[in-house]
Amino acid sequence: MAVWSCELSIKTKGEGDVVDITDMVSSAVRGSGILDGIVNVFVVGSTAAVTTIEYEPGLVRDVSDILEKIAPKNHPYKHHERWGDYNGHSHVRAALIGPSISVPLRDGKLVLGTWQQLVFLELDIRPRERKIVVTVVGA
Repeated sequence: MAVWSCELSIKTKGEGDVVDITDMVSSAVRGSGILDGIVNVFVVGSTAAVTTIEYEPGLVRDVSDILEKIAPKNHPYKHHERWGDYNGHSHVRAALIGPSISVPLRDGKLVLGTWQQLVFLELDIRPRERKIVVTVVGA
């Protein structure tokens, strides 16, 4: 059993930026030398998330539209009252989607469906530089 980890960095454009990180994660995983196991992808921060979607413009827009309905920006979040940074919706959206995802690794490749990509979602109100930790456990 082996464990390998690395940190990736991405710069975002701010709220609504959805970045396909599949190739970046796949490349990092190849560097691990591990062929079979589990890959965990984790974003460091409480206003961002990672998940899988079919990365195409219509669905990217659909995700943003639904998040606005589920956790609207104009809701009177208590976080706004305490901190005054007006990103309470960002925190709630990140909590709903989650900061990490685990993907099976088989023969050195991520096990993803034909139309399934790993994506990073920037949910904060401003551009950020984000750290993504990739951890591979396997043999």
